Amino acid sequence: MYALAGEVLNAVQWIDRLGVEFVSAIRTSLLTVMMTSMTGLGSVTAGVVFVGLFYLAGWREEFVKSVVALSLLGVVVWGLMSLVDRPFPPNPICITESDTGVTSSFPSGHAAAVTAYATIARNSDELPFAVAAGFAGLISFSRIYLGTHYLSDTLFGMGLGVVAVLFAEWLLDRVGEEAVLDLRPCDTDI
Repeated sequence: MYALAGEVLNAVQWIDRLGVEFVSAIRTSLLTVMMTSMTGLGSVTAGVVFVGLFYLAGWREEFVKSVVALSLLGVVVWGLMSLVDRPFPPNPICITESDTGVTSSFPSGHAAAVTAYATIARNSDELPFAVAAGFAGLISFSRIYLGTHYLSDTLFGMGLGVVAVLFAEWLLDRVGEEAVLDLRPCDTDI
């Protein structure tokens, strides 16, 4: 069993090294500027803005799902980054450090968040799925391109984003949106 796990890990690391070599080969000044600008859309700050916009627009379902999914992702991503503590790829262009000091490569929180938005958009009457999925793909790729994450970190983060939304949908089916909205600190209609 340990031998199989070791072989799988070696294969993942080999693919990750190929990914690093690929992005190193395609880096250009223009693409670096574009990717650096794009990557911020997956940040915690952008997440707060997106959730706030969902609220202000009155998109109740999108607001509640994103609050539940992103809250779960915040805990899980922080926990995994702290536990795994994987070093960044070599020669990164952009490294971000959070207030908690947790800076590791695994998993990609940006990829998790933007994939969560795309997963929410798949059943939304308000959010265009193709646009959300396109941005999720670009932002996720930017994390690899900028050397902040390996391919496996990003793919795992994307998987976490999907699972977090599926969990949010399951939870909201069980307890209802009102149960989550009742937890708000202020009394406003949405």
